[in-house]
Amino acid sequence: MNDTLDMVLLARSQFAFTVTFHIIFPSFTIGLASYLAVLEGLWLKTGREIFRDLYQFWVKIFAVSFGMGVVSGLVMSYQFGTNWSVFSELTGNVLGPLLGYEVLTAFFLEASFLGIMLFGWNRVGPRLHFTATCIVAGGALISAFWILSANSWMHTPTGYEISDGIFYASNWLEVIFNPSFPYRFAHMVLAAYLTTSLVVASVAALHLLRGIRPDAASVMMNMAMGFLLVVVPLQIIAGHEHGANTYEMQPTKLAAMEGHWETYDGDAPLILFAWPRQGEEKNELVLQIPKIGSWVVTGSMDGTIRGLKEWAPKDRPPVVWVFWAFRVMVGIGVLMLFVGVYGSWLVWRGRLERERWFLRLVFLSGPLGFIAVIAGWITAEVGRQPYTVQGLLRTAESVSPVTAGAVGTSLIVFVFVYGIVFTAGSWYLFRLAWAGPRSKDEAAADRPSLTTWLSASPDTQDSASPAGNGSQGG
Repeated sequence: MNDTLDMVLLARSQFAFTVTFHIIFPSFTIGLASYLAVLEGLWLKTGREIFRDLYQFWVKIFAVSFGMGVVSGLVMSYQFGTNWSVFSELTGNVLGPLLGYEVLTAFFLEASFLGIMLFGWNRVGPRLHFTATCIVAGGALISAFWILSANSWMHTPTGYEISDGIFYASNWLEVIFNPSFPYRFAHMVLAAYLTTSLVVASVAALHLLRGIRPDAASVMMNMAMGFLLVVVPLQIIAGHEHGANTYEMQPTKLAAMEGHWETYDGDAPLILFAWPRQGEEKNELVLQIPKIGSWVVTGSMDGTIRGLKEWAPKDRPPVVWVFWAFRVMVGIGVLMLFVGVYGSWLVWRGRLERERWFLRLVFLSGPLGFIAVIAGWITAEVGRQPYTVQGLLRTAESVSPVTAGAVGTSLIVFVFVYGIVFTAGSWYLFRLAWAGPRSKDEAAADRPSLTTWLSASPDTQDSASPAGNGSQGG
């Protein structure tokens, strides 16, 4: 029995480890593919070479990220057959076709036109190349559509029937467009776009601080700030609507997100900070705003929020993980809103490049989109526990009949291999970002190396700033 429990924990840990690495790449490439399409479209429309330079800079980063995303996704498919074979056998009739549609309609589309996008410059006409870029960007969105549909069905299953414990689809439209899918899809796609925007802004801030191609860096920064200004409020709205759907369809998860142990028939507090004690069914170190929790969650001061005590302990998710992951995601969203609003104001006043403290903040904010995506994933998936299919199939009943030792050994191998491959890949991506966009005339320019810049004194770094050495601008 203990071995079974350990196997479940190890299998969950292994899947969480691999999906955490995997999710950062699609959440980046979905937005980056659309960004590339915008850059190429602007180049075709305006003829400004700076948009072509930016395209050729970012397409290299896209290619490496896309490849790493594909590799990390294949490993996850492998785990369905090794650690989660019972889950695959019971739900394969529903989830298998959805994942198959993703391969047929999205992955094949991306793979078919990716070659033209990466290697077709000056080999095919500009309009055909632009078409290929748009198709790859569309394929990334189609891929997200099917993956989010399958994942959402596990949270809010509809359109199925069960025979001998095996799920069968009875209505494919209800399976695909299950109740949480529209909210989850919108929330994830916007998160992907925001993640890309923060990375673009971070790279732009880096090059503005270094004084490298300030013209190209300013274009990247202005586009990113404008996008954040518009999309962060949309994401807040989408997130709130997603929360309202969770309140209706997954009240246990909502109670864990809000940290409510007791049921409130109106005037529930909004808990800002607390340390949930799951064993004692209470919170410690609570900081809360009285009464407005019901209004925030339900839209009414009289709205009822069910507390975790309404469910048996074995039916509750790990509250600490869900509670804090949700707050990390929301906190980063607030920081994104500040960056977008204040950055756009600085752009409007023409002061952004002089506010070096803000440029440093934007540079450091580059990874925050990835952290928010991972925190959101933890909120959603840990909040679904103890079920793989909400309310129907428990996680402990979904694992393969293998030993904890076998799963633990493969987990160690994954950690070792991922540590090497993804460290090397991430370092290469950082080197590409460090090099920055280059024009043909600038290709032979002499630029300081990464190690030189990191070891230089602040005064030396400032000498390379636009104010200190504006002649480096292209």
